[in-house]
Amino acid sequence: MKPARISLTVTAPGHWAEMPWGEYYREALEQQLKPWLTKLYGFHLLKIGNLSAEINTEACAISHQVNVSLGGEPRQVIADPLYLPFADKSVDACLLAHTLPWCQDPHRLLREADRVLIDDGWLIMTGFNPVSLMGLRKLAPVLRGSMPYNSRMFTMMRQLDWLSLLNFEVLHHGRFQVLPWNRQGGRLLSTHLPALGCLQLIVARKRTIPLTLNPMKQSKSRTQLRPAVGATRQYRKPRL
Repeated sequence: MKPARISLTVTAPGHWAEMPWGEYYREALEQQLKPWLTKLYGFHLLKIGNLSAEINTEACAISHQVNVSLGGEPRQVIADPLYLPFADKSVDACLLAHTLPWCQDPHRLLREADRVLIDDGWLIMTGFNPVSLMGLRKLAPVLRGSMPYNSRMFTMMRQLDWLSLLNFEVLHHGRFQVLPWNRQGGRLLSTHLPALGCLQLIVARKRTIPLTLNPMKQSKSRTQLRPAVGATRQYRKPRL
């Protein structure tokens, strides 16, 4: 398995339209995100990366939505996603729409998102599925230097493992858009073969307590009753 952190700088697209069928990907993501956006609540939504900024989040009840990126439009805060200029536990939700595929250090990015999220905050991640038609096309040497094949494609299980280490509870994960060149993504194939979808979606929440309690630790943490001062054992006279 290749390491998650790389030294090579990978230039992310400034807009979905810069990728072949990029607008199809954006529309498919917005359709999948819409029912989850209605569940978000709070005061601040952080949209990290150029592609996240273009996702339509009008269905979200959070009114204050901030776009953070080093370049591209629309952007409101110019900052490196690996060094977010926000205080700890100050954001209610983070949207990473295809931010990890063009990130040099995805572990650092997830730690930064975890740092700024409040307790029980929401984290939404999307990316490309390596086990898909797009993943097969990435193997062609002539396509590796072009978008979106110059991106990094992480498996679903690998991303879920990263989130579990940060103590996130995954509420939903799925794949869709089997045919990347089709606006509908191939409805029949997406229904019967969703595992081959070229797009991935993960919805998780930050938890501050262990998701599984250790019964041995729980028993040790119980407070022991101290003997009362001056108390003596009662003596019962046996009955004849």
